[in-house]
Amino acid sequence: MHFFSSNFKLGILGGGQLGKMLLYETRKWDVYTKVMDASPEAPCKIACNEFVEGSLMDFDAVYNFGKDVDVLTIEIENVNLDAMEKLEQEGKIVYPPTKALRIIQNKANQKLFYTDNQIPTAPFSRFAYTSEIEDSLSNGGLQLPFVWKSAQFGYDGQGVKVVRTKEDLKDLPNVECIAEQMVDFKNELAVIVARSPNGETKTYPVVEMEFHPEANQVEYVICPGRIEDSVAKKAIEVALKVSKNLQHVGLLAVELFQTQDDQILVNEVAPRPHNSGHYSIEASYTNQFEQHIRAILGLPLGKTESKVAGVMVNLVGKEGYTGDVVYENIDTILDMEGVTPHIYGKKQTRPFRKMGHVTIVDEDMTRARQMAQKVKETINVISK
Repeated sequence: MHFFSSNFKLGILGGGQLGKMLLYETRKWDVYTKVMDASPEAPCKIACNEFVEGSLMDFDAVYNFGKDVDVLTIEIENVNLDAMEKLEQEGKIVYPPTKALRIIQNKANQKLFYTDNQIPTAPFSRFAYTSEIEDSLSNGGLQLPFVWKSAQFGYDGQGVKVVRTKEDLKDLPNVECIAEQMVDFKNELAVIVARSPNGETKTYPVVEMEFHPEANQVEYVICPGRIEDSVAKKAIEVALKVSKNLQHVGLLAVELFQTQDDQILVNEVAPRPHNSGHYSIEASYTNQFEQHIRAILGLPLGKTESKVAGVMVNLVGKEGYTGDVVYENIDTILDMEGVTPHIYGKKQTRPFRKMGHVTIVDEDMTRARQMAQKVKETINVISK
C-alpha cells in the first residue's frame, strides 16, 4: 500500500491536542487525514485534510466515518467500540484492535487483565456502583485509605479520588468503579512501547513523572528518569509483558509505580500517544507521534533513544480563571535557552485544563530540571 502523496486515507477518532500533534507528522509525510470530533473547534480542525463533526460514542457516526478511511486509529480511548468492531469484521484495518481497547477502556477490566496475566499491580476491589463501597467498609471487606477510580470515562485526573474517610465518598458519582489499595511508592514512572502489526517492538527510555498534588495531573515528565539502571530494566520488562499480552498495535503508554522496595507495579495504560512522551518531540531521535504513525502503517519503527535530556512541563489553566485564554509571560520563557512551548489551540481556559506544554532540553539533566521549574514559575495560563 502506498501512503505518501497518494489516495490512502488515515482516519483519526478524536480531534484534541494528541491528534493535532499526530498531524504534524502526517503533514510532514503528506499522508491524507480525516478526523472526527464532537467539537467544531477541535485543535485538529486546522491541520487535517477532512474534518467531520460527530460524537465519538455514537455508533452510526463512528461506523460511517470508519467506512470512508483505509486505516482507522484513535487519539482518545472513549470511542464506540461496537462500531469499530463491526468495521474490523468487515475487513477495515483498525489500530489499536478493539479487543485491546475493550480491556483498556474499562479500568476494572484492565485490573482483571493484569491479575489474569500475572502482571504486578496494586490489590483492588471491583464494585458495580460506588454506593456499595460503604457496606464493604462496614463489613471489613475494604480498608481506608484507598484510591477510588471510575471504571470508565476518566481522564486528566478526573474520575480518580483518594478516599481517606467515609465522608470522602459523598460527592462521588454512583458508577461502576474500583477501590485500589494505596501504594507507598518512591516514584511514578512510565514506559512507552511501540508495536507494529508484525510484532516488531521498541521501547522508549523510562521517564519519571511528578504530579500536581491537587489536580492529580502530571506536572513534569523527566527523561531519562532519575532511577537505578536495575529499576529501569525491570520497568521495561513489565511494560513489554503488558504489550505482549494485550497484542496492541501502535503506542502503549504504561504508567508504573516504583515501590519503596523497588518493585514495579502497573498503574494503568493508554493505547495512544501520551503526555509522558511529549518530551520526545524535541529530545528523541523519533518522536512518539511519528512512531505511532510508523507502527499503525506497518513501517519500520524509528530509533527511540534520546539525543539530549528532556523535561516536559504541562501548561494548565490557572485556578480562578475561566474564559478566553492568555499566556502570560510566554515571551519571557521564549528567551530561555532550550525551551520550546507547544500551544494546543484551545481558545477557552478553565482551572487545570491542559492548554499546552513546554519542553526543556539540555545536555545536563540537573540544569534541565532547574529550567523547568523556572518555566513553571514564570508562565501563567489565565483569562482576559
